[in-house]
Amino acid sequence: MKILETPRLILREMTLDDDTDLCKMLQDPEVMYAYAHSFSDEEVRTWLNNQLRRYNEDGFGLWAVVLKETNEMIGQCGLTRQEFFEPVVEVGYLFQKQYWHQGYAIEAAEACKHYAFEQLALNEVWSIIRDTNYASMNVAIRNGMLVRGRKIKHYYGLDMPHYGFSVKREVDL
Repeated sequence: MKILETPRLILREMTLDDDTDLCKMLQDPEVMYAYAHSFSDEEVRTWLNNQLRRYNEDGFGLWAVVLKETNEMIGQCGLTRQEFFEPVVEVGYLFQKQYWHQGYAIEAAEACKHYAFEQLALNEVWSIIRDTNYASMNVAIRNGMLVRGRKIKHYYGLDMPHYGFSVKREVDL
């Protein structure tokens, strides 16, 4: 099901058929460096099933990012419920390495921010980013976000500092 469309991209709900395309991202050590490990086949299936659960429970999740020109899934971007000192909704994004530095992440992330404000009537959205992930920080900044806090997340036995970036919806007075 198509959720969003931008000039170059379609964001749609993922399906079980997206397993192979997810593996291209989640099993690539360079793409997954901020997670400190690439995923096993089982972890990819769990990730995908978690998105399907989110669609049913929350009405949103990470969506497949499809390049209009080729109909190829090149990444994932969407909204997820996260904890950052309190419950927040995060704009998250992850793309195949060959599609980095071409503006796709910001194009998709901006669309998700607008969706959160206009369709879901949220007042604020976040991006929670590992402190070594400068490319993702730059996407958050270009998406109008500012650093609002820092938190250590514990993941796979590692302490990983993360910054919380957020932007608030502009309210017409």
